Amino acid sequence: MMSKLIAAVSFAALALAVTSSVARAEEEKTIAGIVAGSKDHTVLLALVKEAGLVDTLSGKGEWTVFAPTDAAFKKIDEETLKKVKGDKELLKKILLSHAVKGTVLAADVVKLDGKDVETLSGAKFTVHVDGKTVKIGDAKVTATDLKASNGVVHVIDTVLLPK
Repeated sequence: MMSKLIAAVSFAALALAVTSSVARAEEEKTIAGIVAGSKDHTVLLALVKEAGLVDTLSGKGEWTVFAPTDAAFKKIDEETLKKVKGDKELLKKILLSHAVKGTVLAADVVKLDGKDVETLSGAKFTVHVDGKTVKIGDAKVTATDLKASNGVVHVIDTVLLPK
């Protein structure tokens, strides 16, 4: 009887430890972790690595990232993409044009209809809300509120290019 009790308590402790670890891992998923775990953001992940911004998106702080999909990058002509990949400062500027300081959830974004938001690069994009469709600049928001330990990710269908 005592061995069954010890086994039951040990099993319960193990189950609790595993559950706590899984919950902690989900809570601790950073913006970089969300992007890295997405099959639709392989180009963005490669460019973030190339620009040296992985630590920024993994680190402390509160960020809102508008993450263009691989299909969004395919909309950019080859010459422009090649130019951006060859100029690390331009690449950083474009990537930072997809982030704002603070955690801005979808419910807050829709309140910004007609207003400009300033990104970390200093570029400004206007938010447009038409029913359930939300755009930032020319990019349509296709998924919202992917929460991370250091902010939130919203998926967009077009790369934001600063003017």
